[in-house]
Amino acid sequence: MEKTAISTHGVMEGGGSYNLHARIPAGGGNQALPYLETAARSCALPLGNGPIVIADYGSSQGKNSLAPMRSAVRCLRTRVGNGRPITVVHVDQHANDFNTLFDVLHSDPERYSVDDHNVFPSAIGRSFYENVFPGDHVSLGWCSYAAVWLSQVPALIPGHFIAHASTGEARTAFERQAADDWRRFLSLRARELHAGGRLVVVLPGLSDAGTSGFEPLFNAANGVLDELIDARLIGSHERERMVLGVYPRRRAQLLEPFNVERQFQSLSVEHCELFDLPDPAWAGYQRDGHIDGVVARHAAFFRAVFVPSLASAINDAERRRAFPDWVEPRLKRRLCEGLGPMHSFVQVMVLAK
Repeated sequence: MEKTAISTHGVMEGGGSYNLHARIPAGGGNQALPYLETAARSCALPLGNGPIVIADYGSSQGKNSLAPMRSAVRCLRTRVGNGRPITVVHVDQHANDFNTLFDVLHSDPERYSVDDHNVFPSAIGRSFYENVFPGDHVSLGWCSYAAVWLSQVPALIPGHFIAHASTGEARTAFERQAADDWRRFLSLRARELHAGGRLVVVLPGLSDAGTSGFEPLFNAANGVLDELIDARLIGSHERERMVLGVYPRRRAQLLEPFNVERQFQSLSVEHCELFDLPDPAWAGYQRDGHIDGVVARHAAFFRAVFVPSLASAINDAERRRAFPDWVEPRLKRRLCEGLGPMHSFVQVMVLAK
């Protein structure tokens, strides 16, 4: 199969939209906080009084990074006291909404620097599929939900936009891309961590049956795209190029690079756990019975996280800007017709160098 020229930047909707609507990734990250705290207590620290470096790989607009970074800093403080500087570096694509990120780091009441004046936030606009730091530079790494995005879209998906709805050559191309990208991600992080460092990776997972929990949402959105073609708001050629470069992996796929020697590029696996992740919007609906609330939260989540990538296939800038407002109300209607929870899965992996 010939590889397409579609990129997959995975940049979220700007203006703080991701911060407002990414409650599912926030919940997944919260599941991993005990693992991050253990990693912060056990990772090797560089000798001397120089800065300790924490890397936040895939920070997006920053809100979901505050609790993990605050926990990590507090655990490190129990080891080194208040006098040693700690640098927290947030990494994301160059097109990320860094203005919102820096607003969060500067003024959010839950920011990790609010009561610690010896912690120094910064940011790097670069893909984590490239070198981000010098070698042996990072003591503690954190990556929450970002590594589900691939470095590129390897194939078009007839009739859908999500890899796990593909078959045949398209499915094989995605599996190969996901395996290659995972190895590249690990290799780069192994280079950047110094000996004894720890990396905590949080990813959306798959059940034993191969389901993610997002299938009803994705299928409803796929129907919306057909509606937009019928309404002549998007062309069929644009619809064909609407593919999400995301690939949730099974536990066996995450562990595959470590199968031969139980290490990969000097990294070893300390933990690899799969958890159920209840749908917070559905829990709210069960309490108050407000259908509009759960539907609005599901649609806003899809818009903030995935719609920008789909919109990138639209050639005309004006229609590309209007696309989110075309999708969201139609998606709400379809979700009302097939109302149900969006219970998903989260995988937490702790790696040591």
